Amino acid sequence: MSPIRREPHEGRASSAHLESAIASDSGCVRPDPRLSVFEDSGCAGPDPGRGLPPDSGCAGPAQHVAEAAAGSGRPGRSRRRAVSAAALVVLMLALSGCTSNQLTRLGWPVPVTKQGKVMLTLWQGSWVAALAVGAVVWGLILWACIFHRKRTDELPPQVRYNLPIEIVYTVVPFILVAVLFYFTARDENYVDAVSAHPDVTVNVTGFQWSWEFGYPQYKVPGSAAGDVTLTGQPYPGPLPELVIPENETVKFTLNSTDVVHSFWVPVFVFKRDVIPDHTNYFQITATKTGTFIGRCTELCGVYHSLMLFKVKIVTPQQFHQFMIAKQAQQKAGGAQ
Repeated sequence: MSPIRREPHEGRASSAHLESAIASDSGCVRPDPRLSVFEDSGCAGPDPGRGLPPDSGCAGPAQHVAEAAAGSGRPGRSRRRAVSAAALVVLMLALSGCTSNQLTRLGWPVPVTKQGKVMLTLWQGSWVAALAVGAVVWGLILWACIFHRKRTDELPPQVRYNLPIEIVYTVVPFILVAVLFYFTARDENYVDAVSAHPDVTVNVTGFQWSWEFGYPQYKVPGSAAGDVTLTGQPYPGPLPELVIPENETVKFTLNSTDVVHSFWVPVFVFKRDVIPDHTNYFQITATKTGTFIGRCTELCGVYHSLMLFKVKIVTPQQFHQFMIAKQAQQKAGGAQ
């Protein structure tokens, strides 16, 4: 008869087979339980409950089971790393919004009016909302691709006809649209607001292919226009110059004598059509001095691209002195 007694219980045989397989995979050979091993040989004897010396370099079944259990936690660590990376990206985007540069303005020029700054804030907020929605969608797509790949042929759990989820799908987009609509309507009303008594009024007249700027608050008795008027000449004549004060409300009235034009100053981040037989209005408050270029943005004929003008924003004192000088010059019949 064989000296090895077979275990009558199937579970024990399976357990012994698993332990021997783990030990063989680890590169260490367990001793044959039929042979006697010296205690000081560095390897454990046939007693299954007896552990191996810590410095023997041989791992027992219990240690391999523990390592396998520890390895099963890797998906959890991967999820935590993915969440940490996403949080870092969001933090970087938020911090980059603290500075004003070409990237954070998303292609817009630096506005020089209060109304322009409001529109820039709305523009940036719309992009933040869009990026937030995109980040959630992209995150869910990547999450599904990485952590929920197909492993079996079984159909995954379905969420159709799930009333709470469908309510969320409906309510969240509605809230996003309502918030954007509120801020858009609020800022549009602010930009379009025109005060009854502005500090300065400028009458803008567009014609092929130049501009005329009149200041009805600064009268010039005996002149043809009756007030200070700055008129440009079509190409190649000199460009007209629009002068306005800083930190004062300036109201523009827009009219055309021939075809449709459009009054646009890029640093105002605003433009409005100039239409024959129809007067348009808008109002700004400049916040920065400097000289800028304005143009017509409505195709109006051969020299449309040359229908330019200068915008000069000065201090209130300089503006007042400029108007006094123009009044005296035009009253005397001198050239503008």
